[in-house]
Amino acid sequence: MVKELARHIDIPEGVEVKISDDAMVTVTGPLGTVSRRLWYPGIEIRKDESGLVVDAEITRKRHRSMVGTLAAHLNNMIKGVNEGFEYRMKAVYSHFPIQLKAAKGELLISNFLGERKPRSARIMGDSKVEIKGDTVIVTGIDKERVGQTMANIEQATKVRGFDIRVFQDGIYLVDKR
Repeated sequence: MVKELARHIDIPEGVEVKISDDAMVTVTGPLGTVSRRLWYPGIEIRKDESGLVVDAEITRKRHRSMVGTLAAHLNNMIKGVNEGFEYRMKAVYSHFPIQLKAAKGELLISNFLGERKPRSARIMGDSKVEIKGDTVIVTGIDKERVGQTMANIEQATKVRGFDIRVFQDGIYLVDKR
């Protein structure tokens, strides 16, 4: 193993990490559990006494970048089970008031641009969507699922067939935490 490629990740107190033989990484913390298969040829993820180490056998550019990518995924998993992720969105309208309702597994967007049929956005995994007036708060412990839920909501309110300079209605990301 090449030492300068290795990335070290600290495991905070109260967080437990398990790595199985088939590269399945399970991170458990106070907010829940996140599992993901993190594998790439020539890259190894292992636990040592102080935390996790992501290391590569080969020093090529692709392997160096994948070491950083896998380390970032592990950091996101650890942060998710420790603190969680929160995305705040704002419903903006100037012509017709948007009505929002969180149903089972989807967010229903009614009266968008005066349309009769409600639009829907899929809620991914165990992400939670909370509606407070014209603010939509998406929370969860898996960063990818929370981000994809936010993107689904934003894409569901994409304006088609109108001049977007005039019709700026939609639900837009305001803050990430």
